[in-house]
This record gives sequence, structure tokens and C-alpha cells, in this order.
Amino acid sequence: MFHAAAAGVGAGLDGAWVIGDSPHADIAGAAAVGARSVWVSAGRPWTEAARTPTRTAPDTASAIDSVVDAPG
Repeated sequence: MFHAAAAGVGAGLDGAWVIGDSPHADIAGAAAVGARSVWVSAGRPWTEAARTPTRTAPDTASAIDSVVDAPG
């Protein structure tokens, strides 16, 4: 799905970030394609032992801000 989305806008996944609230679909998906990730916790603790997000943010706006402010 991430490859198709990138191709749909004529981009690659180099330097890509995935922002989402699903440990399986968003964070594991990002890891599978080599992308960095921000998990939107909404106050929930991270409980997945197999993988961890690059960053955690309390809400979507904070997650977007952390990516926009991230170095290349």
C-alpha cells in the first residue's frame, strides 16, 4: 500500500515517514518498507515488543509537527 501511494504521486519512499495510530497497519507497515514512523498514541502506552516507532506523539498535529521539523 505504501509503495502504491508513493507511486501514485510520483515519489519514492526514500526519506518517507508514516504517521498513524495502528501498531500493526501503520508502524509495522512503515518498518516493512524501511520508512520512519510516528505513532499517534492518544494517551495509550506502546505495548508492541517486536518493533517500536521512530517517534511517539500524543496527537496527529504533534506528529505532523515532529516530521516537518525533522532533519532530512
